[in-house]
Amino acid sequence: MRILIADDEPRFGYLLASQLEEEGHFVKTVTNGEDALDELSNSYDLLITDLKMPGMNGLELLEKVQKIYSGLPVVFMTAYASVKTAVSAMKFGAIDYLKKPFKLEEMVTLVKRIESNSRMKNEIDFRRNEQNERINIIGKSQAIKKVLDMANKVANTDTTVLILGESGTGKELIAKLIHSNSKRKNHPFIAINCASLPENLLESELFGYEKGAFTGAEKRKPGRFFLADGGTLFLDEIGELPAGTQAKLLRALQEKVINPIGSVNPVKIDIRLIAATNRDLEQAIEKGEFREDLYYRLAVFPIFMPALEQRKQDIPLLIDYFLDSINYSGSISSEAVEQLSSCRWKGNIRELFNVLERATILAEGNQITSDNLPYRKPTENNLKKALDSDMSLEEIERSALLIALKKCNGNKTEAAKKLGITRRMVYSRMKAYNISNEEI
Repeated sequence: MRILIADDEPRFGYLLASQLEEEGHFVKTVTNGEDALDELSNSYDLLITDLKMPGMNGLELLEKVQKIYSGLPVVFMTAYASVKTAVSAMKFGAIDYLKKPFKLEEMVTLVKRIESNSRMKNEIDFRRNEQNERINIIGKSQAIKKVLDMANKVANTDTTVLILGESGTGKELIAKLIHSNSKRKNHPFIAINCASLPENLLESELFGYEKGAFTGAEKRKPGRFFLADGGTLFLDEIGELPAGTQAKLLRALQEKVINPIGSVNPVKIDIRLIAATNRDLEQAIEKGEFREDLYYRLAVFPIFMPALEQRKQDIPLLIDYFLDSINYSGSISSEAVEQLSSCRWKGNIRELFNVLERATILAEGNQITSDNLPYRKPTENNLKKALDSDMSLEEIERSALLIALKKCNGNKTEAAKKLGITRRMVYSRMKAYNISNEEI
């Protein structure tokens, strides 16, 4: 820490500074309030000041510090300690005081506590702020409109929401939308993926732990429940929650308290819970993999996120949004948009965006074309379009073969693999349909 000491006794200030420097701190000393106020412009983490000094005394210095450097921790030293003095100091914002004479080790211990609290506050602020990002729900399809309508209706309640749907459909975005439209919007939105951590780490991430709770727990760590206090906690992939943690989560929801690991004192929590999963939880209950009582606690208000297959009319809008979000300076051909709109996206929006990102790299010139997109087998809808058209079976087969060859840069072996036929059949079909290497 960067520490400034203001004391009109130079010898004492020197001794205290030396002791704190041995602990690894940067320490500067001044002998009056005016110099302290000037020196603070060089950015300090803590001010330690004597109460009684010539000129500007400690209380006057504190009052100015609170106006100019709001939030800077201030500790008083005084040989004139009294209840009145302590109350005055705390009233102006001092976080603690020591009565002279005191052992230098007492100040070292106090500074360690202040440093620990400061680090924890910084971690909490960071982890809360890192969740803040722009919310964009793109689409005009009836499927997504239904989701948005349900999200808006439940937003201003404290009802627990369970968002169901395939991976990559935007479940976390809907959770953030609910939070941003709720009465808790000015409080944190904290998210955690339950499938990303092993059980022992997941529990400590959710509920936190006390210093010394286990080997390596060198300081107290706040859990996600604590960080989300007053706001919304989003538990993604809730279906992957281990059995032991399921029980603790159920208790937290029922009793609105948590027990950090290593603590005997329950901590009250005030959160709104939103969970999400791509699993069939009712099936998981039948297999004994998920608690039935927890399921009913979570599924008070279920929202089903549609797969991209169910909202294909939104694909052109999603394409425009993605290219705009990455500041792509080029365009995309209508043929490429049509091809992307006719594909089946098993990875949903996430997969679509990955394909577009790849296409922007491969595109030559200022336009993404069909040649920049990976070959995909036609979907049932795509085949239906072809059958409803005036194309003959031979024309459909020729078109599929030509697309596969183009996507594989003329490599007959690779094209054969994609089409599920032999290399010899590729050559015979090329000859039968008069497909030349120049056309490819």
